[in-house]
Amino acid sequence: MRTENTPYIPYDHQHPAPIPFAEPWTYELAFPCDPRSPRIARTTLRAILGAHELAELSYRAELLTSELTTNSVRHTKGPAAVRLQWRHPVLRISVWDMSPDLPKPYAPPVAPHAEAGRGMAILELVADRWGGCTIGEGALGPGGKTVWFELALGA
Repeated sequence: MRTENTPYIPYDHQHPAPIPFAEPWTYELAFPCDPRSPRIARTTLRAILGAHELAELSYRAELLTSELTTNSVRHTKGPAAVRLQWRHPVLRISVWDMSPDLPKPYAPPVAPHAEAGRGMAILELVADRWGGCTIGEGALGPGGKTVWFELALGA
């Protein structure tokens, strides 16, 4: 409640200014091994990219994030995480999980009626760059792997 002795502070001065478009930023979302997690990751990613005016990257980012987070939920037993990193003009999205097994490289297409096996082909075709690395268990936490992809603005 404002009194006569309380200075008026405009709303704009109570919050920091938004991060400039070309400045770097990072967001992380940890999630459990739950079939709802990929949808939550996509929804969160869409909100972040919209807030940072990067909707142009949203469709490809959501598709690839969905593939990688679904693999984490299907093929591992523990928690996982998604990290979004903006380094103008490149968005890098990494998915970490507790399995040390890296995905197999792109292989010839699977049978037309197969229910799985297209994820790496989609990653290869849609991402501007992608890769992965195993992480040894250490003092900073559990091991596992990280699979990442990059999308360039205007590409």
